[in-house]
Amino acid sequence: MSRLPLPQLTFDNEFFWTSGADGVLRILGCDDCKSLIHPPQPVCRYCAGHNLSPHEVSGRAVLSAFTVNERFSIPGLPAPYVVAQVAIEEDPRVRLTTNIIGSEPAELELGRVVEVVFEQHDDVWLPLFRPTAEPETAPLPEDEIAPQDFATFVRPRPTEDKFEDAAAITGIGASKLGRRLMVSPLSLTIEAAEAAIADAGLTLADIDGLSTYPAVDAMGMGEGGCTALENALGLRPTWINGGMDTFGPGGSVIAAVMAVATGMARHVLCFRTLWEATFNQLMKEGKVSPPGGARVNNWQAPFGATSAAHTLALNAQRHFHRYGTTRETLGWIALNQRANAALNPTAIYRDPMTMDDYLSARPITTPFGLYDCDVPCDGAVAVVVSAVDAAADAPKKPVYFEAVGTQIIERTDWDQTTLTHEPQVLGQAAHLWTRTSLRPDDVDVAQLYDGFTFNCLSWLEALGFCGIGEAKDFLDGGSAIARDGTIPLNTHGGQLSHGRTHGMGLVHEAVSQLRGEAGERQVAGARVAVVSSGGLTPSGVLLLRTDG
Repeated sequence: MSRLPLPQLTFDNEFFWTSGADGVLRILGCDDCKSLIHPPQPVCRYCAGHNLSPHEVSGRAVLSAFTVNERFSIPGLPAPYVVAQVAIEEDPRVRLTTNIIGSEPAELELGRVVEVVFEQHDDVWLPLFRPTAEPETAPLPEDEIAPQDFATFVRPRPTEDKFEDAAAITGIGASKLGRRLMVSPLSLTIEAAEAAIADAGLTLADIDGLSTYPAVDAMGMGEGGCTALENALGLRPTWINGGMDTFGPGGSVIAAVMAVATGMARHVLCFRTLWEATFNQLMKEGKVSPPGGARVNNWQAPFGATSAAHTLALNAQRHFHRYGTTRETLGWIALNQRANAALNPTAIYRDPMTMDDYLSARPITTPFGLYDCDVPCDGAVAVVVSAVDAAADAPKKPVYFEAVGTQIIERTDWDQTTLTHEPQVLGQAAHLWTRTSLRPDDVDVAQLYDGFTFNCLSWLEALGFCGIGEAKDFLDGGSAIARDGTIPLNTHGGQLSHGRTHGMGLVHEAVSQLRGEAGERQVAGARVAVVSSGGLTPSGVLLLRTDG
């Protein structure tokens, strides 16, 4: 049975996906500086040269990471199977996502030399890899930028004035949240929007801006964006924003601050809606179909790397290898989120969880098990960002923007980027601290993106709550991240137990904590909060504060 999906052949990549026809692996190369370039691009990222052509390579590589996928399957590739990244011998900066064949997973180790084996499917020759006949090892690829050195690449602030000072959060709102609510996603958006607007003491007529992420309505990821909401509410916004190429899921809030700072709007409604649980149920019933087809423009999916879990699992394995991190390290994050969720009546999962429960949960893709993964759900969250002068008249305590971190320092290709941490957190975190005089010790509560436990670990190290590679000791026992610990983490239960709200739920909780409205889970005296947004894709991080 042919694998599906297969890669879409394009002008740029056809040579790569068909080069196996003669048994030779080819990578695009720069004829000026001799660097290899992957994925193929029309310009060399190293010397900016335009003299590029496919280069024959030996087909030998170093196994730089792998994960044993247990949960997902694609047609023609049933689980379990090994998803791997291999670093090409001629230029280890090039890493291919692939499958390892010809070896039991237990026999694999990082640094093993592997060689290409092509597998034909229709007009595509997939480059798979197997260990060489004679066991060989080689050094692992080096980081392009060492994790602790990202701050040296942050650009200096161009002006003393900060756009963050122009705006404040005046209102928050949330819809009902649950598993398979079986309701219209737009109805959830409107419920959250109306609650946020009322919380800000405003009316629909006051809203002159709309901002969302990602705006698309696909796979339960949204209600249709600004267009759908404007049509439903009859608004006349002077400014709108939506899309995935932004500072992570919280990019809608950062964009809203910029709109207010430039005078394009005074009250921007930011919103995020998911209905993945209902969408998945409707797919099971045959009432909706997933988008896409048999061909994808994607370098990971043809090898069964169909989830962000696979990419993060590869980086997690390298973190384990380099720093001695363990599954128990990640477990303390999952247990912390569950303990906080027990105090939150809106959380989906509130039952107590032990380390034994965590470790014995069904595997997803090593080293992740079920409780390392966030909870697909239905729900919407909305936030009103207002001009700072208008915030003074709001009925609730304003929450101010102290700083944002957004700079992209590493590559954005999922498999060509940072080796040991979640991609797109180290640069953004370093950027944040250049825009404020506050330091990690000043932060009272952290709401850090936890699509997976490893996201949280990466943000904790990146933001300086512990040193790079020190998460194992910092998290041991869970006391440092508890509500009465060094840095209270994801106090509403996070996405691991409260539910997947793609970062906006984290903003909602940060505001609740800074206002002192978090009930049983309230952190005493919380005045400064950090909220991270996303990772893998370009992400962002917010530092919020209250003056009273």
